[in-house]
Amino acid sequence: MATLALGPSPARRDVLARRIRMLVAATITYNVIEAVGALTAGTLASSAALIGFGLDSIIEVSSAAAVAWQFSAREHALREAREHRALRIIAASFFALAAYVAVDAARSLTGAGEASSSVPGIVLAALSLAVMPFLSAAQRRAGRELGSASAVADSRQTLLCTYLSAVVLAGLVLNATLGWTWADPIAALVIAAVAVKEGRDAWRGKGCCAPGRPAGACRTTDTTRKTKEKQ
Repeated sequence: MATLALGPSPARRDVLARRIRMLVAATITYNVIEAVGALTAGTLASSAALIGFGLDSIIEVSSAAAVAWQFSAREHALREAREHRALRIIAASFFALAAYVAVDAARSLTGAGEASSSVPGIVLAALSLAVMPFLSAAQRRAGRELGSASAVADSRQTLLCTYLSAVVLAGLVLNATLGWTWADPIAALVIAAVAVKEGRDAWRGKGCCAPGRPAGACRTTDTTRKTKEKQ
């Protein structure tokens, strides 16, 4: 029985790998700028939300760097061998983010510190809300077609940064206009819960497949193919 070829061709894999490397580089560059801006604005305004946003950007850099390390390998087999470790780093990033956001939200809800309004912080959060969805969607499409769980997990980290941008933006605007200090920490707790779920999925390697391909079928080993041939 003829063997059914699964996944993209070697030439297409190389194209997708280059695309992922470029997207990861763009994500790292933007998040470094975002981290510096958010941490500076947060310190000046005594804003825990902005400081947390800056720390999230640093976590996003570590996640993207793990994928960049994986895809720095030119050979497809070596990239696959590195994927397990990259997924562990991404999962740990999600868990670290969830822990920080949850603790910071609880601290804010108990009234520990009040932030002043920050126009630079509002501008930065709005810019991230506009940029991040496009980077996330492009990397997710490439990762799914390539069958890379780590690339898809990193795109989810970028998407989570988009949600956090919306939360921070809403909190800063409500604080500046209405004085509602409780809105941001409540929404942040939801983000923490999502981060835990995404961390678990990354740890298990879920979500890498393209639509219509079953979980666990992102990569088909030679042994599996031989078994199918015998059947």
